[in-house]
Amino acid sequence: MEKQFPTHIVAVFGIVENQNHEILLLKHREKSVWMFPGGQVEIGENLVDALIREAKEESNMDITVNKLFSISSNTCTYQGYNGYGIIPTKVVFGFTCTYIGGEFCDSNETTESCWVSKEKVLDYIKVPDFIEKYKAYLQFNGDIQYLEYITKPQYELKYTHTI
Repeated sequence: MEKQFPTHIVAVFGIVENQNHEILLLKHREKSVWMFPGGQVEIGENLVDALIREAKEESNMDITVNKLFSISSNTCTYQGYNGYGIIPTKVVFGFTCTYIGGEFCDSNETTESCWVSKEKVLDYIKVPDFIEKYKAYLQFNGDIQYLEYITKPQYELKYTHTI
């Protein structure tokens, strides 16, 4: 049997801050939950360009990607959908970002946006892995926070470590 390289989905997200130190939140069209801009990195795309593209696609806003503050691994695998087999482990890179322009336009993935004070973000964010990632952002002091979690059958934070 021929050996195969491990397969990981690589994704990015950004905590986008405006000049008033407010955080950009986007409402997911299908799941109706608040989230941060981001998504999967496409073949041949670098992490920074992927995040800039995702923010533009999801919100019509332009951002600058600043610093890496978290790396996380969703280490569960589960049955795929839309013709995909098993969904593999996902590695997600979180970046601090700055808003530089553009007005929100809804997309295939989002229905609305809002700018929220840092203290109020957790009043909106209810998805457990987004909560942990936002906490890593709030604690960011230059060290990278590593998080390992699973999302199925239910969310479980398995490991954290400062790098």
